[in-house]
Amino acid sequence: MRRMNDILFSLIVLLLLSPILIGLALAVAIDSPGMALYPAPRCGKGGKVFRMWKFRTMVTGAHRAGAITGKADRRITRIGRLLRRTKLDELPQFLNVLFGDMTLVGPRPESPDIVALYTPAQRAVLEGKPGVTGRVQLKAREESDSIPEGVDPQQYYVNYLMAPKLRADLEYLQIRTPVSDARLLIETALYVLRCMTGTHRRPHPAKLRQAAN
Repeated sequence: MRRMNDILFSLIVLLLLSPILIGLALAVAIDSPGMALYPAPRCGKGGKVFRMWKFRTMVTGAHRAGAITGKADRRITRIGRLLRRTKLDELPQFLNVLFGDMTLVGPRPESPDIVALYTPAQRAVLEGKPGVTGRVQLKAREESDSIPEGVDPQQYYVNYLMAPKLRADLEYLQIRTPVSDARLLIETALYVLRCMTGTHRRPHPAKLRQAAN
């Protein structure tokens, strides 16, 4: 049933938003040289690596410096900052849902180099498909602002943010219901709408760091 809902919802989103998707792709390509879409390597169910599609928000080749971005990361392009702030860069992930690599609501998809650091207990999170949204994705939506300037973003993420996120995802996998999934989808849609209309107030970085821990 969940798979059928994934397919129907993704098809509807992709069809209804196709003009916006085309416009965003053109904006990304015009803003900086390179492909409009970026295939980010992520670990899916069972640890299988797949390509998670996103609109490219950084300069070409930026992934070589690490997948985690910090505050005022210079690799992020002008249009990329807008896409990240509104979360529109994640719209192509509905293609991954359609292909079966992801689901609408699930654990946060992580890169293979981060997953390689998981403990055996933490790897239990790989029993579920990663989601376009989820409890962790909503909580960490301002994550880059929570990383202090002058530190290595990836090292900070591993030391302070990774474990709390995994605990939250593992807890949700134990208690999830169709109703809780629907609630997270609604909360995500409302958040994106507030970002697009400029009515979302970004919390202070200190509060973000406190929430992350």
